[in-house]
Amino acid sequence: MLPPSVMQALRKNKMLQYGVPMLLLIKIDPELEKRLKMNKVSLESEYEKMKECTFEDWIIQGPRPWEDPNLLQGRNPETLKTKTT
Repeated sequence: MLPPSVMQALRKNKMLQYGVPMLLLIKIDPELEKRLKMNKVSLESEYEKMKECTFEDWIIQGPRPWEDPNLLQGRNPETLKTKTT
């Protein structure tokens, strides 16, 4: 029997807590191992995907607390005020 301090240290170890069960799962399930091997993503392939993208529509700035959100979204605040439901 191990002392309580050693048992506590083993319980806090992340490799024993997450790594060992994952390794056992991969070794037991050959189908999962095949899927993991097929999903190879290289840095070069991701770079080629990013090179074709345009970045203009990625950043959408939300309104700051002191700004009117309708002005930032291109809406006319006067038409919104006179709009009836």
